[in-house]
Amino acid sequence: MDVTLLYFENCPNWRIADQRLAVIAAELPEVVVSRHRVETVEEADRVGFHGSPSIVVDGVDVFAEPGAGIGLSCRVYRTPDGLAGAPTMEQLRAALGATKEGA
Repeated sequence: MDVTLLYFENCPNWRIADQRLAVIAAELPEVVVSRHRVETVEEADRVGFHGSPSIVVDGVDVFAEPGAGIGLSCRVYRTPDGLAGAPTMEQLRAALGATKEGA
């Protein structure tokens, strides 16, 4: 499973998502994570960048909401604890179809 973390450098939240994806990739050898830094508005439009961080699994932004805008901005996620700058471990595992006992 190919997972791409789309981000832009000025967003602090991408590092949290990157750390969480690294933990999952260490647990699941079939998950291969790569990073793609989006640097321009034109590139954001071309790749369908809904904000930083974006998690793309096999070419699909798994957290994209209908009507979500495109651009260089920090993204906000709805989590069980309220709005956050990155998905929770549980949300990432669910999006990747992976579960871990006790997590």
